[in-house]
Amino acid sequence: MTVLILTGEEDVTADMVVMHLNASGVPVVRLDPADLTAGVALSGEYVHGSFRGHLSSGGRLVSMSGLRSVWVRRPGVPAARAAQPSAWLTEESSQALYGMLRSSGARWMNHPDAAHRARHKPWQLRLAQRSGLPVPATLITTFPQAARDFAERFPDLVVKPVSGVHPQEPPMAVPTSRVAPDTDFGAVAYGPTLLQRRIVKRADIRLTVVGDTLLTARKAAPADADPDEVDVRFASSATLWQPAEVPPRVATAVRAYIQGAELAYGAFDFAEDADGTWWFLECNQSGQFGFVEVETGQPIARTIAEWLARPDPQEPEHANGRRTVAP
Repeated sequence: MTVLILTGEEDVTADMVVMHLNASGVPVVRLDPADLTAGVALSGEYVHGSFRGHLSSGGRLVSMSGLRSVWVRRPGVPAARAAQPSAWLTEESSQALYGMLRSSGARWMNHPDAAHRARHKPWQLRLAQRSGLPVPATLITTFPQAARDFAERFPDLVVKPVSGVHPQEPPMAVPTSRVAPDTDFGAVAYGPTLLQRRIVKRADIRLTVVGDTLLTARKAAPADADPDEVDVRFASSATLWQPAEVPPRVATAVRAYIQGAELAYGAFDFAEDADGTWWFLECNQSGQFGFVEVETGQPIARTIAEWLARPDPQEPEHANGRRTVAP
């Protein structure tokens, strides 16, 4: 049985997992949907109540029925590198590829439907609240007056994108920024704006979930940290990530979130305040983990490889690989 990895050619994070799969003798096929019709081919036959499908990439042919798991890591736009790309060809290719893979019976990390839903920041915040995770006061609005009123109630704010990465080529991460006290907020009318109460951090927390395993890292904020450096990705601190323990209440809430989201993988970001409270910021369903593993030595790649290589389940499952009652 084969593990299928959908990602771009230059993905060092995926390389780390492939190394563990190769070491354990698990067959792996790695392809980028962007290469469909130009290096990647597919075929699916639906005859007499049965389905037979195949994928071809790099001279390798794999049967859909021979897939044990599919890791949707960071795939490109289907058929983006075709000889004559178009929006129509992209939609046709996406429907064909992901539609056939849904028929394969393989386990997903993460299922496309669950992953698409999990990208929505407003949905994340509500699920986090329902799961029992503390969430900073947040406003998403196109009403300037609503933003002004919110700033009066919570004078110390940050602003961040609702959707995350800016869709340029290559994608650009948009930093979370502190809102100046004299901000007018008139520009809010031109696009949805996410404002959030700033948490005065004593540490950043990255909690990586792989199946039922929680791997947590903590990066302490320097005593002389610039209060305007609110985004750990762009901070100048040389402090390294260190392994950390998860408070039991947080672990319970995170597992509730993962179950509610039907995810097999999630990268949670928290801000730890002076009282030790972990404030939920977001859960990235395809977040990077290589930097955490390098600095902490935590076996995240190996844990992912072991999840992907698990024997086939014998009962119907949720999208994330957990067993459920047959319909």
